Amino acid sequence: MILTVTPNATVDKTYRVEDFRLDRVNRPSLTYTVAGGKGINVARVYQTLGGAALSTGFLGGLNGRIVAQAMRQEGLPDAFVRISGETRLCIAVIDPNSGTQTEVNEGGPEVSARSVRKLVQCVARLLSQQTFEFVVLSGSLPPGVPAALYAELIGIARQAGVLAVLDSSGEPLRLGLEAKPFLVKPNRAEMESLIGTPVRDRADVVEAARMLQRRGVTMVAATLGAEGALLIADGKAWEAVPPKIEFASAVASGDSFLAAFLWAWRQGERPEDAANALRLATGAGAANAAVIGAGFCTRESIFALAERAQVQPYA
Repeated sequence: MILTVTPNATVDKTYRVEDFRLDRVNRPSLTYTVAGGKGINVARVYQTLGGAALSTGFLGGLNGRIVAQAMRQEGLPDAFVRISGETRLCIAVIDPNSGTQTEVNEGGPEVSARSVRKLVQCVARLLSQQTFEFVVLSGSLPPGVPAALYAELIGIARQAGVLAVLDSSGEPLRLGLEAKPFLVKPNRAEMESLIGTPVRDRADVVEAARMLQRRGVTMVAATLGAEGALLIADGKAWEAVPPKIEFASAVASGDSFLAAFLWAWRQGERPEDAANALRLATGAGAANAAVIGAGFCTRESIFALAERAQVQPYA
């Protein structure tokens, strides 16, 4: 089982609008409304693959009740801390004709210091009472939540003997890295922000990842969108190129990648066999990008596209 922590959960609305235009009325031909937030997306795909996941974070208001109800309908266990504020709404507009994706993401509710303490206590209690292979710390932090929250939770996970996985950005990512998580999954922009220099090609990605490892991170999985991904672990590097697909939406492809990687690793993968986990993760990212909806790819599509992914050692 894994524990995912999503401090800034959301009601995710995705619209498909052919020929989307600014400054006019647009009518979607397809609409999805689901429980969202990076950790929830990870839990969804992890369970699709056959694993078990428990999700926590903050939920509040009418939108929080919508998220909780949607999770129940999907069979996603909920251990969220309830707050008085309103869980945010995030909207993605997909235009298949132009191949564009436009997002409007709310910042999230104001969270009190008392609620932050409740979440920290909740995570500590869950890690002490149940057995988890990983705790996954995902996404942005809502207003009022200290940037060091992920760093604190990584320390709690280490004390409980649970491997911590970090997927965030900005100051929460920088401070979280100082706590030395087991795995970090940055994209290109996040790596550039961390190291302070441009990341132009795969050689730059590998060098940046090794800089992060020198700070104490065990593994780095760098996602590069349609260009694929690079995994740096145990002094080795692997590169993956995803198969060609008919693109639908990029929402949650990184979360799907992460969920599949962790699921494959849990099956017994070790650093010398990491290419297998990277292959399945690449298949999951591609499978998610081929459908509209965050993390609603099927197990069959993940494995089918993983077979077509190109994975090899990085020279």
